[in-house]
Amino acid sequence: TMLTLLVILPMGAVLLSASSYGLPGIWRLVTAPRTLAALTLSFRLSLIAAAINLVLGVATAWVLTRYQFPGRRLLDAAVDLPFALPTAVAGIALTALYAPNGLFGSWLKPYGIKIAYTEWGILIALIFVGLPFVTRTVQPVAEEIDREVEEASATLGASRLYTLCRVIAPMLAPAALTGFALALARAVGEYGSVIFIAGNIPMKTEIAPLLIVMQLEEFNYNGAAAIGIAMLLISFVLFLAINLL
Repeated sequence: TMLTLLVILPMGAVLLSASSYGLPGIWRLVTAPRTLAALTLSFRLSLIAAAINLVLGVATAWVLTRYQFPGRRLLDAAVDLPFALPTAVAGIALTALYAPNGLFGSWLKPYGIKIAYTEWGILIALIFVGLPFVTRTVQPVAEEIDREVEEASATLGASRLYTLCRVIAPMLAPAALTGFALALARAVGEYGSVIFIAGNIPMKTEIAPLLIVMQLEEFNYNGAAAIGIAMLLISFVLFLAINLL
């Protein structure tokens, strides 16, 4: 009942709203150059950000689980900051840092490197919001892996790299893939932290969620639903593939 009320009925409402366009209308709107560019940008950068978070998140979870060092508790708490921080505040903070006159942006400017208002800025924002999903998904699994498993592998003559690749990695893989899927889902639908640093240049740095908001501001609810359906179908295929893995 709760699943129906919270998930299935809203999805059905989106489908019903978009159906007034008809399949030819939905296809025409989704395949328009501007919409296609926004969808391609959103999913391409989301996949890249989720892949980077997969590596960084697993490494962070492993370090927090296996090693004791000064500031460990502080780092552990900092992982959750993207959960607590409003996305708009995160976007403003990232823009202030990476804008040409920002703290990091001013250092990079003499070298001709521009982060804010480019795809690099969007990628950084997506990595920022998605990292906790991988770390927090992998961390409990890493804590349950007994050190004796690693020691047994070492006594049988395995190198450290072999142990990590053939003993530890298979244990972490299901949780890591789940974290990857969660980070990807967050990145695909992310809006608040991206619009400030993206620059929102049509055909270049305009994300799909922004197009949906623009359709809503123009009271074109059916058009917004049509773009939402396209994102839903692409996401469903991606998550189905991940679940099959």
